[in-house]
Amino acid sequence: MSKTILITGASKGFGRAWTEAFLAKGYNVAATARNVNTLNNLKEQYGNAVLTLSLDVDNRAQSLEVVEKVKQHFGTIDILINNAGYALTGAIEEANEQEARAQFETNFFGTLWLTQAVLPIMRAQKSGHIIQVSSILGVGTLPTMGLYNASKFAIEGLSETLATEVKAFGINVTLVEPNGYESNIWHTGISSESNPVYDGLRKAFAEGETSFGKVAATVPAIVKLVETENPPLRLLLGKVALPFVKQHYEQRLANWEKWNDVSVEAHG
Repeated sequence: MSKTILITGASKGFGRAWTEAFLAKGYNVAATARNVNTLNNLKEQYGNAVLTLSLDVDNRAQSLEVVEKVKQHFGTIDILINNAGYALTGAIEEANEQEARAQFETNFFGTLWLTQAVLPIMRAQKSGHIIQVSSILGVGTLPTMGLYNASKFAIEGLSETLATEVKAFGINVTLVEPNGYESNIWHTGISSESNPVYDGLRKAFAEGETSFGKVAATVPAIVKLVETENPPLRLLLGKVALPFVKQHYEQRLANWEKWNDVSVEAHG
């Protein structure tokens, strides 16, 4: 029997590319998006192999309903890919309450609700794979991305803990950590309040050297991830990712080592 994959944010970007790749390889795919009409051509092309569903991941009740519909339609959910999300850009001081809460509602709580919803199904099956789309900005930070950084750090902590809790049930967890890719995620949320004191920082950041990956190039990696028997807890995507992560961990270790005498003394 073909495995069933539930993926959020399937209308564009990573979600769209991965959904099309899974369907082409013969998987059953439950593809969700806020605007389900963006998925109509998938239904026309792949018929009963794809179930398209409208989903706002901010809505916990709707998330639970979608998972139940997928279970009833395909009989199983083997893989969950929590891909839906967006990036709020702006200095931390500039984000208002609504913008800050909305960033976490989608990126963190949306991931949490879907994760909680599939766990009973996967536990009953004694198998499953939960893939959380994080970011290298869940490992290290960049300025003017503070709320997005924080939401991805939260996903990292949630998912690393989850992996230890569900391993005994035959459920694997993977954090996918891409570097920057050519995607409209960077244009979907900008803080409404702009403080000119950060204009210089914004300009320097915008003019910095960047190397964005191609979304289509991630397809072989994701297909390999869902097909491997022993998936890793973390998978970096892109050539910038590992150097970025290594730099941040080296700096942290150096700082902790430098202050270790103070740390040990504080133990009592």
